[in-house]
Amino acid sequence: MVDDIPVSGSCASEFAGVRAAFEQNFSERGELGAAVAVWVDGQLVVNLWGGHADAAGAVPWTQDTLAPVYSGSKGLTSTCVHLLAERGELDLDAPVASYWPEFAQSNKAGVTVAMVLGHRSGVIAPRRAMEPEEVGDWDAVCEQIAAASPWWTPGGAQGYHAGTFGFILGELVRRVTGRTLSQYLRTEIAEPHGADVHIGLPDAQHRRCAEMVNKPTVREIVGKVGIDAPPQRLGDHPMAGWAASLGFLPDDELGVRDIAAWRRAEFPGTNAHVSALGMSTFYNALACEKILTLEHMFRARASQGGFDPDVVLGARVADHGWGLGYMLNQRMVAGPNPLIFGHGGSGGSFAFVDLEHRIGYSYVMNYFDATKCNADPRSVALSDEVYRVLGVL
Repeated sequence: MVDDIPVSGSCASEFAGVRAAFEQNFSERGELGAAVAVWVDGQLVVNLWGGHADAAGAVPWTQDTLAPVYSGSKGLTSTCVHLLAERGELDLDAPVASYWPEFAQSNKAGVTVAMVLGHRSGVIAPRRAMEPEEVGDWDAVCEQIAAASPWWTPGGAQGYHAGTFGFILGELVRRVTGRTLSQYLRTEIAEPHGADVHIGLPDAQHRRCAEMVNKPTVREIVGKVGIDAPPQRLGDHPMAGWAASLGFLPDDELGVRDIAAWRRAEFPGTNAHVSALGMSTFYNALACEKILTLEHMFRARASQGGFDPDVVLGARVADHGWGLGYMLNQRMVAGPNPLIFGHGGSGGSFAFVDLEHRIGYSYVMNYFDATKCNADPRSVALSDEVYRVLGVL
């Protein structure tokens, strides 16, 4: 029964439909624990949370509950890179190797920062599988990536950089600023804008983390496609690129041995922990032009491949498409505005900015649906109600 679901928070009266849809997620769509927060024109109009943060139903979800958003991390990481570019400290059209000379090895001298942001560099993985313990060593991973040859001619195709995205861009930030991406995110974006978003979570904050339920490990995903190590060329298997891109990533729990180690590690493409309010506050800062200028954001959301098929994820990725580091909404699978940009996370979380309607939106949850990402029905039901109030839907 909806009445039995513990839903808390606030919702402006005209956005009551969002609360109704949020409650329906629990009663009709299998929600366990979740939160949604929405800013419109600089005003927090929705800030709701409900259900439980653990599988046993003993820990209530609160406003401060942190959820891992997996690839939703890429929106945060991309914004750090764009902020450096906005400030003139980094050129998006420059080769990665101009900041990281070792990266020029193995025919990568022409790979630009923009190619990495747009998932077009071909550098989707090292050329050998790495064990979870190895992936916890930042320098070791970057050394392997620097030595690796691209999986296709840089710029010649589009393919999702599941894990290398965060390492390459994180190393760029470190080379340019002398700070890790986690430090840069915290000092230049999260703290100045009051956003509860983290990459590399301090131990003292782990008590706030939601338990993910029904989530397969990376090793299980790779096993399902029948590949235990990266193939030597794309095409060896229908999911060869996907398996390769995951084959060196750590499982959430670093081999189901130490989830605390995974939470505190810095994987800028895959392990951000955020509250819904924190992530929406971040995207609201973009909507209000407090982090990047409109001109720069227009470039950031420009499609990098149109409706090109993705050689890693498959043709279905054309439903959303890629900007420079952000998911797009080209076929409007996540609301009526094709110009929104943000990022979904494996399992169902989604967050975005809508510059036309000045929206900062975030939905997070802990019941993992491996078939969904930016167009999870639970999230779409919520964002559709926002647009309905604004008269767009």
